[in-house]
Amino acid sequence: MIIQFDKNSQRIAAIDWLRGFVMILMALDHASWFFNTNRIFADSVLLYQPGDLFATDQFLTRWITHICAPTFVFLAGTSIAISNFQCRQQGISQSVIDRELLIRGAFIALLDICVFSLISGKIVLQVLYAIGISMMLIVFLQRLGTHLVFFLAILILAGSELLLIMMWEPGGNVPLWLAVTFAPVFGETYTVLYPALPWLGMMMLGWVFGERLMSKQLGSWSTEHLLMVSGVAALILFVVIRSFNGYGNLFMVLEGNTLVQWLHISKYPPSLAYTLLELGLMAVILVLLMRLESFKETINSNGPVLVFGQTALFFYLAHFCVLAVLRLVLERSSLEQTYWITLLVLVILYPVCRIYRSLKWRYPQSLLRFL
Repeated sequence: MIIQFDKNSQRIAAIDWLRGFVMILMALDHASWFFNTNRIFADSVLLYQPGDLFATDQFLTRWITHICAPTFVFLAGTSIAISNFQCRQQGISQSVIDRELLIRGAFIALLDICVFSLISGKIVLQVLYAIGISMMLIVFLQRLGTHLVFFLAILILAGSELLLIMMWEPGGNVPLWLAVTFAPVFGETYTVLYPALPWLGMMMLGWVFGERLMSKQLGSWSTEHLLMVSGVAALILFVVIRSFNGYGNLFMVLEGNTLVQWLHISKYPPSLAYTLLELGLMAVILVLLMRLESFKETINSNGPVLVFGQTALFFYLAHFCVLAVLRLVLERSSLEQTYWITLLVLVILYPVCRIYRSLKWRYPQSLLRFL
């Protein structure tokens, strides 16, 4: 999309705050990946071992970052709707808007397919692949209208597990077409952590929310009320599905009545329980941030959370570079060190992200718009 990234652009601070907040949590998760000796990575049905016990501090450090990918994908859909609306107000044709979105989506997907896969030494399809492919598909799906897109999103998120039960057995052979759409694969020649379709469903929900946000007065009570009700309803459904211990848990059953067991759900691929919990929490947090935004004095244009939220993709790429450099001089160690390293990464990236944001605003038609 051709968007004017300048100081006068209409932005919603609550969305930028939320995006910045999850980028900080993401930095913590990846710092743990680089430096935490006892990091837990068991949030997939492919890695699930009945009876596993987890250190609570390690488990919760991993769990609090679960909200990152669903929020980032959902808000990507919201941003598409908002940007499309703003572009149409500027008189930009829909064909130009669609072309820009297709290019941006392809660029983001290729970052995983080419750059991160090259670094990994094999094809690795992660969150950028899912986001990029979903953005490209939204170009065509948005023509169906908000009601049908919403219905299809719910169908994808609620029905994915049914398809998986019919076509897939965890640990069995997975054809490539199923791996890139629904079922994750941890293989020697290629790894798919983020099959596209479940994440497309989340982006579609975000797009529907963005459409509603633009059709109403920003910050109106009805929009916030709908978001809060949806979030609370999702959390209640999570409790119901988790307690019944059947469909929606994606084979990861509740083995005890502890907090860790309740939260030990599948992210790879996202189970219905995972989706309800994370999007429910996201919705409640977003409502609180929208209320906070109504107090204009709370908006600091150079606040770190806002800056990170307005430079999210750049932050994503840059923080890996910083972590890689730090790994040359620091050894893997304790969880406490992980938190300190995360803080150091954020301190390093804050001025860099501010400079990048200024350049992006100054040259809105440059290639920087794709980051």
